[in-house]
Amino acid sequence: MNGPLLEWIAKAEEDYRIAVRSVRYRRLPTYAGVCFHCQQCAEKYLKGLHIRLGLTFTHTHDLERLLDLLVKTVPALGSLRKDIEDLNLYSVTPRYPGFAPTVADAQNAVAAMKRVRLPLRKLLGVHRNRKRAAAKKPRTP
Repeated sequence: MNGPLLEWIAKAEEDYRIAVRSVRYRRLPTYAGVCFHCQQCAEKYLKGLHIRLGLTFTHTHDLERLLDLLVKTVPALGSLRKDIEDLNLYSVTPRYPGFAPTVADAQNAVAAMKRVRLPLRKLLGVHRNRKRAAAKKPRTP
């Protein structure tokens, strides 16, 4: 894997961790931020797959456009369309006043992000089976 691709994956995983941690925090909720980071995670994984497949993409935050380009090469990705459409709503809107998502909106965004993330990670070759990885780790006495 090349450096730029690894950077896209690292940034996507950062957005993933921020969203997953933040959705649980109820004292001072940041649900708009959760929704935004869910969209960002999906965007960065889609762009990473473009790089991996040698496809070009324009400067865009439009997840549907990014998916359309990928589906031409990997038709099975069409199954992500609904989640991509849902996450696409959060590309810019959450960053400005007037958007007040609920805890349910944030939880739905996290669920959609997870459903998009897993197959993209598998296609990128970075999917790990935690049980298998844990079984391979040597235990210290």
